[in-house]
Amino acid sequence: MNHFISLENFDLELIKNLIDDAISFKRKKAYPNLSNRYISNLFFENSTRTKLSFEMAEKKTGMEIIYFDAETSSIKKGESLYDTVKTLHSIGVECFVIRHAQDKFYESLINKIDVPIINAGDGCGDHPTQSLLDLVTIYEEFGTFKNLNVVIAGDVVHSRVAHSDAKILKRLGSNITFATPEFWRDSSMTMGTYTSLDTAISNADVVMLLRNQNERHSKQYDEKNFLELYGLTKERADRMKPKAIIMHPAPINRNVEIDEDLIEASQSRIFTQMTNGVFARIAVLNYVFNS
Repeated sequence: MNHFISLENFDLELIKNLIDDAISFKRKKAYPNLSNRYISNLFFENSTRTKLSFEMAEKKTGMEIIYFDAETSSIKKGESLYDTVKTLHSIGVECFVIRHAQDKFYESLINKIDVPIINAGDGCGDHPTQSLLDLVTIYEEFGTFKNLNVVIAGDVVHSRVAHSDAKILKRLGSNITFATPEFWRDSSMTMGTYTSLDTAISNADVVMLLRNQNERHSKQYDEKNFLELYGLTKERADRMKPKAIIMHPAPINRNVEIDEDLIEASQSRIFTQMTNGVFARIAVLNYVFNS
């Protein structure tokens, strides 16, 4: 049995195999057969891309989905996450995809529940399947990670995507730069240097923008002028290398962290990331059941 909690737990060879698997599933349209396996997606935070991408991956592999709605579940009566998972396991669910606001929610589960747990995002901590689809997108573009200059721009301190991506890209040999307002710097993120987007933009191979996570902020900031001061404007994008790409995990705050005219520009891979998310998650399902 394999959990999928964080890419930090995996050696680089396994990560590269997952990338290769995802690209193969995308190109060949041939998927592992997981029919008659029962899975449940437990999302305790709002989600469009991750939740529906997992559902698409599950359907493409023939899985049976046991649907769960946190708003109508016994969680509203005070039931714990552990008891919810234990209940669903007791009726036959064989794998759980879980998103939860609590950092490292999985620590209360992985030694007590004898089925795979897939982390679909824990608080401000980690988002390993988003990282995997980002790796797939970058590898499709460049065929390597070594010596790529990756700029991660925006709300670094609250972003599980920033935490996940920076760590694994550094391990894979990329150079990491954080372009963020001083009030969103994270002192624990020591795998890269901090600077402004104006300084970093012309040398970047990948510009990875982050959503401003207003729901996690304790202090207000001037969103009205954020794009001009810190975001990816058309003027800044004009200074990018011709072969550099724009990425964003979405949802997107249009004209806040990115000028809306750049979202579907020729250098943007934002919707490619969403496409790749399905195949990356098929690779994860194949890993937890067949490895």
